[in-house]
Amino acid sequence: MSACRRIVLASRPVGAPTLDNFRIETGPIPAPAKGEVLVRTLYLSLDPYMRGRMSIAPSYAQPVAIGETMEGEVVAEIIQSRTSEYREGDLVRSKVGWCTHATIPPEDARPVKAGPMPITAYLGVLGMPGFTAYVGMKLIGQPKHGETLAVSAAAGPVGSLVGQLAKLAGARAVGIASGAAKCHYLINTLGFDAAVDRHAEDFARALRDVCPDGIDIYFENAGGAIWPAVLPLLNRYARVPVCGLVALYNGVQQVGHDWWPETMLAILRRSLVLRGFLNSEFASEHYGEFLREIEPLVADGRIRYREHIVEGLDAAPSALIGMLEGRNFGKSLVKVALW
Repeated sequence: MSACRRIVLASRPVGAPTLDNFRIETGPIPAPAKGEVLVRTLYLSLDPYMRGRMSIAPSYAQPVAIGETMEGEVVAEIIQSRTSEYREGDLVRSKVGWCTHATIPPEDARPVKAGPMPITAYLGVLGMPGFTAYVGMKLIGQPKHGETLAVSAAAGPVGSLVGQLAKLAGARAVGIASGAAKCHYLINTLGFDAAVDRHAEDFARALRDVCPDGIDIYFENAGGAIWPAVLPLLNRYARVPVCGLVALYNGVQQVGHDWWPETMLAILRRSLVLRGFLNSEFASEHYGEFLREIEPLVADGRIRYREHIVEGLDAAPSALIGMLEGRNFGKSLVKVALW
């Protein structure tokens, strides 16, 4: 490839993103300065947080500016190095965004091992989503033998690992997902004890039926209409790690019953712990132990994962829109170049 291609934020979405919010630009491949490396993107990770970066609403991170490259993490190959820390041909992870090429300093790269596992795993089960599941369970959820865990968006890259970690700790795992196929996958492939379709006609009753002893840990990935069904089932001292609220990201006004008073009363009367968290808060202290603990479990098949891969950088906008609507099945990735 003789040119660099990138996808920039063309306009800010009002409600759900559309293809008009993105623009593809082409320019020369950048040259690395002394102390930098030039990388070629192989795979781009698509994640729900990207919707927040498209908005100017107050958040924990700065929004992407209009005309700037969309934010995102990639697995890339170093094709030119002007530093002793990396050689040409090395594989790295870096947040270079939605582009085919970029120059970065070595401190902005994390090595990726080319070995028995696909390199894409380091953007999913062994990357940010996997680490999110790991720290949310280890530091907040803290599953114990015999407890019941419920997790929303359970077939996604975070939720699927959350359930498997609960099983490894001796807890029951109940997945909440969209559609029969995903529910079947949770039980028959990942070993969840039960799964409930969030679109079921009587979702609250269905969830109650598979949680006869209540819920001790609810791992929140989705928000929206799931919470009213979960709240009455939370046991005394239940823990609620909150890492995602996809149902709220498009800024759609929520209508219907206001569950805030009931939520606050439950927190008080049942001594609940609700903790929002960002995985980045724990990376410096816990990322190494995460890889040491989870990598062998993935390698020998005790932890399983699924990927949803689309081809070509141009496919990224429609794939992100589809993921936010729940049309993906597994970790969403864009294959940008061959390796």
